[in-house]
Amino acid sequence: MRGIYFFIGIGILLTFSCKGAKSVATQAEIDALNTIVQTQKFSIDSNTAYPQTTFAMQQVLSSGLMQPGSTPNAISLIGNSNFLTISGDSITSYLPYFGERQMHIAYNGDDSAIQFDGLLEDYKVVQKGNNSYSISFRSKSKSEDFRVFIELYPNLRARINLNGSSRFPISYSGFVKPLKKDKP
Repeated sequence: MRGIYFFIGIGILLTFSCKGAKSVATQAEIDALNTIVQTQKFSIDSNTAYPQTTFAMQQVLSSGLMQPGSTPNAISLIGNSNFLTISGDSITSYLPYFGERQMHIAYNGDDSAIQFDGLLEDYKVVQKGNNSYSISFRSKSKSEDFRVFIELYPNLRARINLNGSSRFPISYSGFVKPLKKDKP
C-alpha cells in the first residue's frame, strides 16, 4: 500500500514541476520577432535536420556513414553550410537533404540539396496566440515544387517543414535572424 502512495506522490510532483517550467517571452523578444516578420527580410540557419525515418535511413546510420551524435531521425547540421533566406517576395536557400527520393533525379547530381532561387507563391502569415508566427508558401527548385511551412517563435527559434513533389518530407530546426540592412 505504501508503494502506491509513493508512486502517486511522484506522479503529482512530476506533473506540477513540469508545468512550472513554461517560459514566457519578454516584450523585447516579441517586438523583435514582429519586426522580422513584418519586414519580410530574414534568414534561418538550421542546426538539425529531421528526415522521415525509413528503413533506408536506418541502414545508412548502421553503416557508420553518419557523423557521431546523429540518429536516423535527427541529423546534426553543425559545421555544414545551410540557410533559407526570404527577402521581400524572393527566396534563396541551400538545405542539405537527407532522405529518400521517388523520381526526378538530375543526371549531373547537382540537385541533392534543396536549393531555392526565385519567387515566393501564395505567401501567408498567421500570428498565433503564443506570439509565434506560422508562414506558408510554395516555391520551386530547378526540378521540383515545394510546399514550405515555417514556424517562428519569440525566442528566435525556427522550424521549417518541406514537402517536395519527389522527396520524402523533411524538417529543420534552427534560429531566425533579420537580414542586415543594405548600405546606400
